[in-house]
Amino acid sequence: MSVVSAVPFMKPLHMRSPVPRGRRHTLPASEFRSLSLEDAISVFEIEREAFISVSGECPLHLDEVRHFLSLCPELSLGWFEEGRLVAFIIGSLWDQERLTMDALTLHKPHGPTVHIHVLAVHRTFRQQGKGSILMWRYLQYLRCLPYVRRAVLMCEDFLVPFYQKSGFKVQGPSEITVGPLTFIEMFYPVRGHAFMRRNSGC
Repeated sequence: MSVVSAVPFMKPLHMRSPVPRGRRHTLPASEFRSLSLEDAISVFEIEREAFISVSGECPLHLDEVRHFLSLCPELSLGWFEEGRLVAFIIGSLWDQERLTMDALTLHKPHGPTVHIHVLAVHRTFRQQGKGSILMWRYLQYLRCLPYVRRAVLMCEDFLVPFYQKSGFKVQGPSEITVGPLTFIEMFYPVRGHAFMRRNSGC
């Protein structure tokens, strides 16, 4: 409800920090990678804290997190700091122009649209721009997937400006409701497939 591969911008980003002489770091300071089933509990803990406190609902329950990380882990992206998950996005494929209730639980393998289910940042890392950075990297990655034409998400009204800053456009009210919650559906046109393939190793 609003949310890797061998391309250069998706490779782990290592930012070295001073280490006392005689000690060796075994984990990169900062790394971006697809999520795995082993990350599911960490994902759900961050998501639960982020959403329950605001809306009382989680976009994805733990079994749904595991469901999507089993079916389409390549459409997820996690940001790890020294091995600790600090922010993530989970997406799946969809095959219709607008989202329906089925989009909340289904992955359509031949769909041209990425449905971004959730983007969440750990509470101790908020207000640092991490959500915007992670979304930017995710959208750049989608440009390298030749079958993806657009990304869609649904969010509450107060989040619309955040996603507009990332390039999403308002499509209108979503037909999906969860209890008393209503949502705005937004989309991002994924362009430049050929350009990205020629110039970024896609």
